Amino acid sequence: MLISDAIPDEAMLDKDILERRMDLIAGLQSLPCGLDPVLQKTVITGVAFHHAGLTTEERDLIAEAYDKGILRVLVATCSLAAGINLPARRVILCGARMGRDLVGPAMLRQMRGRAGRKGKDEIGETYLCCQKDDLEAVAELLEAEMPAIASGLSPEKRGIKRALLEAIATRLVSSRETINEYVTCTLLYQNIETGILFSMVDSTLKELVDNGLVDFKQDESYEPTQLGQAVVYSSQSPEDGIFIHDELKRALKSFVMDGEMHIFYMFSPLQNSSPTDIDWSIFRDQMNNLDESGIRALQLVGVRPAFVNSMAQSGYRIRDETLARIYQRAYTAFQLRDLSNEVPISTVARKYNILRGNVQNLTQICHGFAASIVKFCQRMGWDMLAVVLDHMRDRLQAGARADLLEMAQVAFVKSRTARLLWENGFKTLRALAEADPTDLVPVLMMAQPRTTNLRESQRVYTKLLAKAEIIVGSANKIWGKFVQAFLL
Repeated sequence: MLISDAIPDEAMLDKDILERRMDLIAGLQSLPCGLDPVLQKTVITGVAFHHAGLTTEERDLIAEAYDKGILRVLVATCSLAAGINLPARRVILCGARMGRDLVGPAMLRQMRGRAGRKGKDEIGETYLCCQKDDLEAVAELLEAEMPAIASGLSPEKRGIKRALLEAIATRLVSSRETINEYVTCTLLYQNIETGILFSMVDSTLKELVDNGLVDFKQDESYEPTQLGQAVVYSSQSPEDGIFIHDELKRALKSFVMDGEMHIFYMFSPLQNSSPTDIDWSIFRDQMNNLDESGIRALQLVGVRPAFVNSMAQSGYRIRDETLARIYQRAYTAFQLRDLSNEVPISTVARKYNILRGNVQNLTQICHGFAASIVKFCQRMGWDMLAVVLDHMRDRLQAGARADLLEMAQVAFVKSRTARLLWENGFKTLRALAEADPTDLVPVLMMAQPRTTNLRESQRVYTKLLAKAEIIVGSANKIWGKFVQAFLL
């Protein structure tokens, strides 16, 4: 906002630039999550922000506008500044720290590399603003050499176990001779002593056998077990695969089929790349609103209502890693339940006090994890469980209940939008395919979380009409394939 306030007002802008910025605001307004109030004020001056809290659609629109010169200033976090591929004339770094630690030489060079991209600008400038106490460390950082490439199979990264399991499961290697030949082709072989490497391979193979992932045959060859194949087929690490196997075996004995919570708990990833802190008051309220089957499901996976009440009152953090993972996954399951029951992303974000982009990212991560769980069950021969999980995975992807899964295949038709179309007479794929796009616009307007003012309304209408045309075209394509398959 400070940068935006320092820029000349819209009366001094070129008319074409002003029109394009107004179009960008309308595009952001037409998204299901609505327009961020800060962006509504800053975009008109050519300033925007770009961080993980934005949804994918918001980030794409902002990045495209910046690339085209509609936006002139983009404020980003360190991690995104290193990751987004947006060239700039000038890069200003407000400090060289991420949290308490200085950024590494590689990340700093990545961020500096945005300035003066060849083919875009003739010159590039980078300014690094830092505290006086950091000046010496920052000067050294600017002159530091790039760190050497480290092998992902090194002992501290525990990658060798997964690599050997995958090589054995895919029949790339089987005998000790071929295993030794395989590891000599790795970067790790170049970085450590041969004796240490082969000793590590020995202990890793023994560990794989002890874990039941690999069998050691009489002819001294190694073959994958059914569990080992399931772990590789589902793209899990050996440690996570064993945990999933034990959890699914328990679920097979006492799966709660008269509710949804058990399945959504299973879909919560073991390792979340962006975990949110549990708000224990929200956890307690959601748990108290569960029916008997939901409480039973949580108790089966290890959640204790008395413990939740205690945490809500004390506000302490869980120190035990295994226990923390159980409650984190249960907290995630509440969010997945809401998303699969047509609660909009923006509403879920407010309800659990997290950023919209994090909610959307969670959905994508959990959908991928759910797909791997389904594959794991299929490889283990647990077909009935796989069918149940696969159905709920489709609901998670669509963000809708079962009656809308067919319609949710259509572009832009998800969650609340799908339900509004259904409630307004567009109940089938065929109805959408035969619809006039102008008839869909009022329904899409209803899906917007905030009303538009008169100045923006025509622009938003134009954006929504274009979206409606895509919806009808997508529905036509899907319906045509369905009819063709039926006739054959």
